[in-house]
Amino acid sequence: MASEVSVLYRRWRTWAMLAALAAVPILIAVAVRLTTGTPAAGRGPAFLDRITQNGLFVAITGLIVSIPLFLPLTVGVVAGDTIAGEASQGTLRYLLVAPAGRLRLLVVKYVASAVFCVTATLAVAIAGVLSGMALFPIGPVTLLSGDTIEIGESLVRVLLVAGYVTVSLLGLSAIGLFISTLTDVPVGAMAATIVLSVVSQVLDSIPQLEWLHPWLFSHYWLGFADLLRQPISWQSFGDNALLQLGYFVLFGALAYGRFTTKDVLS
Repeated sequence: MASEVSVLYRRWRTWAMLAALAAVPILIAVAVRLTTGTPAAGRGPAFLDRITQNGLFVAITGLIVSIPLFLPLTVGVVAGDTIAGEASQGTLRYLLVAPAGRLRLLVVKYVASAVFCVTATLAVAIAGVLSGMALFPIGPVTLLSGDTIEIGESLVRVLLVAGYVTVSLLGLSAIGLFISTLTDVPVGAMAATIVLSVVSQVLDSIPQLEWLHPWLFSHYWLGFADLLRQPISWQSFGDNALLQLGYFVLFGALAYGRFTTKDVLS
C-alpha cells in the first residue's frame, strides 16, 4: 500500500498537477488584489466579492472554481492510469505474481487514487489560505447564516469543505478504476473518466432531467453550503457520502468482475 502511494508521489506528473491546482486560488487572489475596487456581488464565482474583506474566502472560492473541471481532470488522470498504466508499461503481469492476487491490487490502486483526492483538495485549500493571508486582511468570518466565527473555527470550516470535496471525488475515482480495467491504453481511460465527469455535470444542469439528478455522481459536488452555516447541518454531507459510496460499491464490483476475468498478457 505504502509503496504504491510512494510510486505515485515520485512522479513529476503528480507534482505538476498539484502545482497547477495550487495555482488556481493563488491566481484568483492575485487577480482580485490587482483589481481596483471590490468585485460586484453575483458576478464571478461564489464568495469572490468577499475576498477583499477576508482572505480566508480565497480557499473557498478556489475550491468552487476547481470542482467543475480542474479537480475531476487531475483525479481522472490518476484513476484512469491505475491499471491501464501498468498494462501499457508491461508490468501488470509481474504485479499479479504476488500471492494476494488481483483483488489486493485493485484495492491498493484505489486507495492510492483516494489519497491523491485528499492531497489534491488540500493543495487548493492550503494554497488558498496562505495566499489569502498574504494578500488580504484576516479576521472573524461571517457565515451564510449571518453568524460570525473566529479565525480558528473558520480554518476548521475550510477543512470541512475540503473534506466534503474529497468525498465528492471518490465516486469518480471508482469509475476511473473500472474504466482502467477495460483498456491497456491509459490515455483512453483518463479521457473517458474526465468526459464522464463533464457529461454528468451537463446532465445535472438540464431541468428536464430533474428525476435523474439525484443519481448523478456530480449532483452534490457544490452542496457544501450547509457547512458554512451555524449550526452545521450534515444532511448534504451525508447524502453526498451515501451517493459516492453507492458509486464505489457499484463500480468497484464492476472493476473486480472485469479484472478477475481479464487475460493479462503484458
